[in-house]
Amino acid sequence: MVKNGLHITNGNNLTDYLRDLDFKEDILTWQEMLCEGPTIPAINSRAFLNLRTEFLKTHYDIEVNTREILSELSKLNEIDKYTEINLWFEYDLFCHINLLGVINLLHQKEIKKPLYLICSGRVEGEKRLKALSELNPDQLKSHYKERVLLTKEDIDLAIALWRTYCGKDHNILKPYIVKKSNFKYLSNCLRAHLERFPFQKSGLSVIEANILTIVKDNFIKSKNHLLGYSLNYQGYYGFGDLQVARIIDKLDLFFTEDDSGITLNRKGHEALLKQHNFVKDINNDMVYGGVKRLEFQFNIKQNKLIKTII
Repeated sequence: MVKNGLHITNGNNLTDYLRDLDFKEDILTWQEMLCEGPTIPAINSRAFLNLRTEFLKTHYDIEVNTREILSELSKLNEIDKYTEINLWFEYDLFCHINLLGVINLLHQKEIKKPLYLICSGRVEGEKRLKALSELNPDQLKSHYKERVLLTKEDIDLAIALWRTYCGKDHNILKPYIVKKSNFKYLSNCLRAHLERFPFQKSGLSVIEANILTIVKDNFIKSKNHLLGYSLNYQGYYGFGDLQVARIIDKLDLFFTEDDSGITLNRKGHEALLKQHNFVKDINNDMVYGGVKRLEFQFNIKQNKLIKTII
């Protein structure tokens, strides 16, 4: 049988890149940010689409073209013509939560084709982790050649993690941090997820503390300059412009901004020194799957989420 694969990519940039490299097979472009906002287990449902549409409009003023999304997903309705499915997702939390969603969508649609993962991250000879669209043509083709066939255990793991992410207790994710699988960067992403809840002493998440540290240690001309810095030094989060800009806006109370640039004010230094818990002041009311961010804080000593006491 001649192989005819369906490629599922993590966005338009990669889809365009694959087309430029003469990938002729069908491509389904996944355009979501499931690492933020409410989710429910039944990803293959109108209720899920409505939930996401409302969230993206409310928090980011994004008008979702549901007709376009359903048209793209309709490629899965002709699954019999494909012999395999290639999943193109990266090393970061943004991509990994989307990857869990995609695998669960395929599971809920009872699609049982071989699933191959093409995941970028560490590249020989490169100092920093690389996104798929940042790879040169030879590197990208090499990644495709070395793609990994996901086992039944891998797929079962993705199903369990998605249900947990949509649930009310994200401490259940902790044991999976040390579980071996073909998801090479999953452990890093799960740690990063738990550490984006406010830490008990400061009320800052890891990424919020990192942004304040960037301001403290560097000459920052403007919020746009800070945005560029923060995007480049965000570790395993993989957030886009809109997400990081929203976080920076929530941190406004820690900055002094004038013609000479942005500097930390007294509250900013107190927050980094963990002298006060600023979680109420920041009031970052994001929802992660089935959990409201403000309802939990991360306890370093116990290495787990603790219910917030109001």
